[in-house]
Amino acid sequence: MTRASLTILFAACGMALTALPASAHHSFQAEYDGSKVVTIKGVVKKVAWVNPHAYVYVESTGLDGKVTTWAFESLSPNALAIRGWSRNSLKEGDQVTVEAYLAKDGKPLADGSLHANSRLIILADGRKVFAGSSADEPSTK
Repeated sequence: MTRASLTILFAACGMALTALPASAHHSFQAEYDGSKVVTIKGVVKKVAWVNPHAYVYVESTGLDGKVTTWAFESLSPNALAIRGWSRNSLKEGDQVTVEAYLAKDGKPLADGSLHANSRLIILADGRKVFAGSSADEPSTK
């Protein structure tokens, strides 16, 4: 390969790599319906303290006895830490009430869980954790 060909190849790879983070992050308005708020009571099954957004998985039992798993997207771990929360603020087994915005598509995620964006998570003792949603974050676009 010539030097010019290598330069073009590296430039193309560099541009492709810079597009990955932008495509992985989404806007709140693109994925969630700000007019459809749900309140779910249940038990924390998992807390995923990951970028770009933390997730809290909650199992909720309906009046019919059917158990539903919800995946609640939250702010980024950094934004949560600035608000005083850590990966230990919620633990598996905690009883919680979650106020959240439903995903627009209404489809379960690949793991079968229903998807929503948490607005507020309240522990059984009334303490509020993970207040705020990605709707509160400034747009990166």
